Amino acid sequence: MAVTDLLSEHADDWARATRHPFLTAVRDGTLPDGAFDTWLVQDARFVADLLAFQARLLARAPRPAQAVLAAGAVSLVAELDWFEQQAAVRELDLAAAPRPATTEYAALLQRLDTADVGSALTALWTIERTYLDAWSHAAPGTPALREFVEHWTVPGFAGYVADLETAADAAPDAEVFAEVVAAEIAFWDMALS
Repeated sequence: MAVTDLLSEHADDWARATRHPFLTAVRDGTLPDGAFDTWLVQDARFVADLLAFQARLLARAPRPAQAVLAAGAVSLVAELDWFEQQAAVRELDLAAAPRPATTEYAALLQRLDTADVGSALTALWTIERTYLDAWSHAAPGTPALREFVEHWTVPGFAGYVADLETAADAAPDAEVFAEVVAAEIAFWDMALS
């Protein structure tokens, strides 16, 4: 089984994660006031947690997966810099308390630190593939948010996701895939609540 087979096996949940009302509202300009900023602050917290998870995964990953994981970690460091710039422009407090969905996602990543490498790679690919497909659905985005949509749909990111797919194909984990997709749905929901 290839990791992409999980997309069709969990098609309804995948659609809920990648075509969420939050994303549709980003695309058509109907997002409630403050929802995007709430999401952005929480996503910055998530990216910091993801960087820690990915760095630990890099240390235990099989040799063929290490280059893509290392490149991804470097990109996450740059992403955190970008979040800080965006927060300054938008006057957001990145030290705001995590919302329950953010805390639960962080706990999932910590639990995956003790999972087998195949499960952890499946999780990472699922996270990044969700992001790519979700923001592609939101494209081009309302003019006020277009810069964000473009940032998360660049060809280089799609190439990174493809490389993660190769790494995750070694041992896809359907249960972990479903857990990550549920966490993604909860994260989008959080921004609208």
